[in-house]
Amino acid sequence: MKILVWVETINGKAIGSSLGTLSEARVLAGEGAVAVLVFDGAAAGECGKFGADEVYVMNNQALQTYSNEGYAAALQQGMTASGADTLLLTASVAGRDVAPRVAMMLSAALIVDVTSIKVDGETITAIHPVFAGKANQHLTTSAGKKVISTRPKAFLPQEHQRAGTVKEISVILPTIRAKVIETKVVSGGRPLLTEADIIVSGGRGLKAPENFHLVEELADALGAALGASRAVVDAGWRPHEEQVGQTGKTVSPSLYFAIGISGAVQHLAGMNSAKTIVAINPDAQAPIFKVADYGIVADAFEVVPKLIELLKS
Repeated sequence: MKILVWVETINGKAIGSSLGTLSEARVLAGEGAVAVLVFDGAAAGECGKFGADEVYVMNNQALQTYSNEGYAAALQQGMTASGADTLLLTASVAGRDVAPRVAMMLSAALIVDVTSIKVDGETITAIHPVFAGKANQHLTTSAGKKVISTRPKAFLPQEHQRAGTVKEISVILPTIRAKVIETKVVSGGRPLLTEADIIVSGGRGLKAPENFHLVEELADALGAALGASRAVVDAGWRPHEEQVGQTGKTVSPSLYFAIGISGAVQHLAGMNSAKTIVAINPDAQAPIFKVADYGIVADAFEVVPKLIELLKS
């Protein structure tokens, strides 16, 4: 089995979830792990460090910004050039967008958002959480071509130092009908939500948008990313890119703070794979306490300032 892994980059640096997926590919494929970088080859060294024998850099000026059609064509041609039978990619926003198109172009089996992968010969069995994480689907395919997306941070980066030999490939692109016109960078200096090791999220229990400063201050004290419940986003308190949940982002941090969040099933679907969950809520019957490792039944306005003070002292 030969596996090609799309390693996503931000400003020339590979994202942690992609490196984790590459590390897993190294374990699954043995000597057959290949990384593919689209347009930007600056992260080739990182790919070798985490298990890539070869790194394919797909070159075309039109790939400088993401497009579904362009990136799908690049990944398809990467599969052909490498001779791989399986494509792994992270189920990021871009990964979720491009995976179905690549699978269609390759006439491949598609399995999305998996948290575990096992290989038996040419057969792959993967686990996909369903029903807001209350059950797992065990999906098996022995198709000739396979496209599989992995849940962000489901696999942690592990060093498997390899050569990481770089091959540059000129990509022939179709007419790209939808293009990125403008990119707005969100300032603040906090970690990327889906890649963060610590996340502090706030909900309607904070009562008003001006009170969200407590969540921001705690996040800054911890060096954490900022998250929000759907209710808060729908109310216009916070931007959608901070939403955690079924219709927002799925996260798997080491530590997750849920402040003033009741724990509706839609929110739990996005964060219940966190390794440690701390909930602060005055309602002892709130569903969030059923999944929390540590629960504080108290008013966030009393507890959070004390936590911030302790962290700063």
